[in-house]
Amino acid sequence: MTRNHRIALLAATALTAAPALAWAAEPPANQDTTIGEIVVTAQKKSERLLDVGLAVTSIDSTQLSEARVSQTTDLTGQVPNVDVKQNIPGAQAIVTVRGVGLNDFSSTNNSTVGVYVDDVFLASFAQMDFNFYDLERVEVLKGPQGTLYGRNSTAGAINIISAAPSMAGNSGQVSVGYGNFQTFEADGYANLVVSDNLAFRFSAKTVQQEEGYWRSRVLNDDLGEQNLLLGRAQMLWTPTEATTVKLKLEGERSRSSLGVGKFFGTIPTGPGITCPNFNNPAVCVDQHGYTDTSRDPFTGDWNHDAPYDVDQWNATLHIDSDLGWAKLAWVTGYIDFKRGFYIDADAAPTTDVEFDQNDKVRQFTQEIRLSGEAGSAEWLLGGYYSWDRVQTHTPGFLDSLFVTHVLITADQETRTQALFGQVKWRLGETLSLTTGLRYTSEDRDYVGGTTDTNPFSSSFLCFVAGACGFPPNPGQHVLTFTDDSISDQNWSWRVGLDYKPSSDTLLYVAVARGVKSGGFFNGVSTSNAALAPYKPEELTDYEAGWKAQLFDRSMLIDASVFYYDYTNLQTQVFTTVGAVTLIKLGNVDTATVKGADLTVTWKPVRGLTLRGGLGLLDTKLGSFSLGPGTPVPAGNKLPNAPDLTFNGSARYEWSLAGDWTASVQGSGHYSDAVYKEALNTPYLSADSYWLFDARAGISNGDWDLSVWGKNLGDERYVTQATDDGLGMGYRVFNAPRTFGITVTRNFN
Repeated sequence: MTRNHRIALLAATALTAAPALAWAAEPPANQDTTIGEIVVTAQKKSERLLDVGLAVTSIDSTQLSEARVSQTTDLTGQVPNVDVKQNIPGAQAIVTVRGVGLNDFSSTNNSTVGVYVDDVFLASFAQMDFNFYDLERVEVLKGPQGTLYGRNSTAGAINIISAAPSMAGNSGQVSVGYGNFQTFEADGYANLVVSDNLAFRFSAKTVQQEEGYWRSRVLNDDLGEQNLLLGRAQMLWTPTEATTVKLKLEGERSRSSLGVGKFFGTIPTGPGITCPNFNNPAVCVDQHGYTDTSRDPFTGDWNHDAPYDVDQWNATLHIDSDLGWAKLAWVTGYIDFKRGFYIDADAAPTTDVEFDQNDKVRQFTQEIRLSGEAGSAEWLLGGYYSWDRVQTHTPGFLDSLFVTHVLITADQETRTQALFGQVKWRLGETLSLTTGLRYTSEDRDYVGGTTDTNPFSSSFLCFVAGACGFPPNPGQHVLTFTDDSISDQNWSWRVGLDYKPSSDTLLYVAVARGVKSGGFFNGVSTSNAALAPYKPEELTDYEAGWKAQLFDRSMLIDASVFYYDYTNLQTQVFTTVGAVTLIKLGNVDTATVKGADLTVTWKPVRGLTLRGGLGLLDTKLGSFSLGPGTPVPAGNKLPNAPDLTFNGSARYEWSLAGDWTASVQGSGHYSDAVYKEALNTPYLSADSYWLFDARAGISNGDWDLSVWGKNLGDERYVTQATDDGLGMGYRVFNAPRTFGITVTRNFN
């Protein structure tokens, strides 16, 4: 462990220990130091976390609210060995778990981390950017998931579980808040019981941010405003004691604005200068001689607004029925998703590389599961079918550099069928064996490519691509096109051994294999080689873990160590394909990941709760090639895989006058330095960083008033970095310091 690692751990330990020394107020009399049962559905049934032989972290509704976890990017500060970045501020989220995550932006691709909303898998990267509201909990599973889940995945799964209607009685909540950047937020729910067997739950959320984080000197205007509306209606019907029917309808409308990357030049202005130079950006320019000398990552000379529009609706039907000999679960999902957004990829006042991306995703999923017991065995058998169609229509504006416009299109259909099953064999009072198997068949059809629309009849891109002669012929010219299909049939499996010496202790070992299907890259291209399909990737996980409640159940520990053996890892690299250097998605033959996870929750005294998480990683890519004569030797680190991550929090509650209680909490998150792409280019990386958040509130059960702050130190760190190979690049930074006040009214 390096000196920086030791300093980070010491600082984090001080953060979580300080409240125990500083706060001496009397805690509420009804609190004790026992950590209650944590129930998860990671294995498709409700069971104690201590009985699950998997690495899983569960964040309940209270924790989500107190830590202001409102989207997937916020999970980075809550779960060790989880990294979430956005290719563009506000869009294109990439989730990485234990160093495993697909470093891509194509809407035609899907994440290596299976993201499920109420058991429905999200089929496209385009759907990863959404807000949380009225949730029961979020579960993060680490390692390959396939023998219990609808869609196969190599990195893990994130289960986002909505708060369901309840028959317990009418209730509701309304929460409103205001923060800096002129941000108004409101959300709430109403649970209505209509009869003994029928209830409804209605939920909604809005975010209205009038001032963006980014400021364009060219436009003299802000970028990054939000105008977001979300709504959900659910029905719970129990026609018989053995059958439960849940129907959910949900919608989203966004008329917001994205942030923009911070420009850097890569062309030196004189001899002996190495570019980019972030200490002296004036010495590095783009091909037009432009540079941005301002150090402020939120100001620039962006020449175009960055609208971000989303329209989505979805429906989910859950039917659960006890058949006597088995339990049936039926999950049907449909999603209709549309979005459009503008990308200023050159991040400069010129129009070199800018795109108006439009995505349309439709998907249908059907999952059926039967589960039961036979003697000493618990079994589950499932079938899965999904169909999705992803269409993209992206005009590109390359006026200043290539004197032309392009049109990038894709139309992709994917059909997946799978059979999966798992059996847990009880070998004795303390020992059990789990075996699982999955067969998947997937077919994918893709039609798409890049057309040079040549509106000025002088396209330089078309000329260098050799598609239109010289001088360039007028009219449109097809640069690339493919009409191709791929098919993949694969097996994945899991074998695990659980040992429970007591009800509060679990030791487990497991070996699991996951497979992620191949696909097609969707981006600007000048050679059909860039559109060649990439192969499926395969990951084998060797893992051991320990879970325990200690010290009269006041401490909960969840620890695991793992070794991943990777084949045909899918990753994004820069490569010379056709006339220019472009991004392409391909495969690296081999890779390995070694690491450990540790999470601890401790209530040392009444009123005080301490939480901490530690993640360690050692990742290595095998050798690969960028093309003839350009090998990359083995030993590079995987993208977005920091060697060390830490998250810690401390919360203290105490009694005030009457039935009022007060609470104070602080949290910190540390991430080691990390590369942002497989080539491990030094300037396409991020330094280590610390983030600190805090919250203070008072509550009496009916009313809750809180003040909060996120990124209190106003830390600026790089979340994504891109070099387009054309003399320029940009870096994306995290959100600045935000703070506000929230008032909540509960109705029971």
